[in-house]
Amino acid sequence: MSDLRGVSIGQAAALYGLAPSALRWWESQRVLPAPPRVRGRRVYTETELRRIGLAYLCCVTGAMPLDEASVVTSGSRNGDWRRTVRQHARVVEEKIEQLQSARAYLLHLLQCPDDDIVDECPELDAELMNHTPRGLVPTEGLVTAARSLPGRTPPSRQRDEKKPLHEEKPPSEGRCAVCSAPFPREPRGRRRTYCSRACQQRQYRRNAKRP
Repeated sequence: MSDLRGVSIGQAAALYGLAPSALRWWESQRVLPAPPRVRGRRVYTETELRRIGLAYLCCVTGAMPLDEASVVTSGSRNGDWRRTVRQHARVVEEKIEQLQSARAYLLHLLQCPDDDIVDECPELDAELMNHTPRGLVPTEGLVTAARSLPGRTPPSRQRDEKKPLHEEKPPSEGRCAVCSAPFPREPRGRRRTYCSRACQQRQYRRNAKRP
C-alpha cells in the first residue's frame, strides 16, 4: 500500500470501533463510495476516513436509515441534503417525545401504592383506555370489549401448538444495532444484537456514559 498514503479496511474500521463488514455493507448501500485500491485491496485515505466518520455520526450517533445517510455522506449540501437532515431531526424529536412520555408513565407507575396492581389498582382501567388501543373500544369490561372485536383467525385454524423439532427454520438475516451491518441469525439459541465484538463494546461504552 506504499503507492497511496492510507490504511487498510481493518484499520479504518477499528478507528471507529466497527467491524470491516460494516464498511463493506455501507459501501454496498451507497453510504460510502468505493475507496481506491492498491493491488486489489481497499485503501482508505484521509478523505475516506473522514467520510467514514460522517457515516458513523449519521448511522450510529444520529440513528439515521442507510438510504438517508447516503444522501448526507455525499457531502453535497444541496436542497436534498438539507431536507434529509431536517426530516430525520423531526423523527428524532418524535422519538424523544415518545421516550419522555414512556419515562413519565414508568415513574408514575412506581408511585402506585397497591401491592397487586392488576387486581387492586383503581386507575389501571383508565390508563388502559388512555394509553393502549383498548381505548378504541368504548365497551365496558375487557372481556366484553375483546368479544366485540371481529375475529381475525377462525378458532379451528389457530396454531397454539409448537412445531415439531424437525421443522427447523433456515437462518434469517439480522442487522447490527450499532452499525446496521447484516449478520446471519440462527433459528436456535440467543439472538444476536451486534455484528461483532467491537460493536458490542462500542454500545457498552455508550451506555456507560449515560447518566
